[in-house]
Amino acid sequence: MKRGSLKENTLAAVLIAMTVALSILVVIPIPATKGMVTLCEVGIYTSAILYGGRMGFLVGGASGFLIDILTGYPVWCLFSLVIHGTQGLAVGYFTPQNNKSIKTMIVPLLIGSVIMVVGYFFATALLFGWPAGLASIFSNIIQVGFGMVVTLSIVGSLAKLKPNLV
Repeated sequence: MKRGSLKENTLAAVLIAMTVALSILVVIPIPATKGMVTLCEVGIYTSAILYGGRMGFLVGGASGFLIDILTGYPVWCLFSLVIHGTQGLAVGYFTPQNNKSIKTMIVPLLIGSVIMVVGYFFATALLFGWPAGLASIFSNIIQVGFGMVVTLSIVGSLAKLKPNLV
C-alpha cells in the first residue's frame, strides 16, 4: 500500500474508529490513578500486526488520544498519543510481515506492552506522584495482557481475511 494513499488513509480512519468504539464499549475506571482500563490494545495490536508499524502508530496514537477526549480524561490525551502510538509502531516494526505465527508475535506484543506499562507509569508519576505511578502498573499489566490474549486469538483469522489493498 502506498504511503499516504487514499486507501491507506481510509483504512487508518476505519481502524481508528473501530478501536475507539471497542474501547468505549468497555471502560473500567481506576479511581486511584484517575485513569481507566479499556480494550484499545486489541485494536492497536491487531492493526500493527496486520498492516505494519506505520498503521500501528496511526491507530495507536489517534485512538488513544480520542478515547481519552471522548471518555472525559483529557489530561491523558497527549500521553496516550505518544505512548499508544509508540506501542503500535513497535509491535508493527518487530512483527515479521511474512510469518504471522503466534511464536513470532509474542515478542513484539511484549515489547509493545512494556512500552505501554512503563509509559503510563511515568505519565502517572508525573501527574499524580510515584505512589500513583506504582499503583497504575497492575491495571496496565491486566489491560495489555488481556489485549494480547484477545489479539492472538483473532489475528490469525483476520490475516486470512485481510484485503489486498495494493
